[in-house]
Amino acid sequence: MKSAVDEPVDAVEKVLGEVPVPPYVTQQHVQLAMRAVLQHGPESWPTGDLCRSDLTPYPCRLHRWGRAVLRTRGMTDRAVEDLIARAQQPARVPDGRR
Repeated sequence: MKSAVDEPVDAVEKVLGEVPVPPYVTQQHVQLAMRAVLQHGPESWPTGDLCRSDLTPYPCRLHRWGRAVLRTRGMTDRAVEDLIARAQQPARVPDGRR
């Protein structure tokens, strides 16, 4: 089943096509996919959601590739959304007091 996250959204992406998922997904691919999903997240603009990294309509090619790679390793869309939500939480920084 395809979701809206899997659809190409601009003319350049229609010409270039999707980034292919490797036939054998290694741990390195999973790490890169997690980085792609987190780095290429949505950012609100007056024209709609754009990729925070390359300012193309969200979801960009790398975000979709990352989701596809994670899906091949058994990660559900819900688990990816949870990963993104956890990564966006502000980090606690110690205040230096004792």
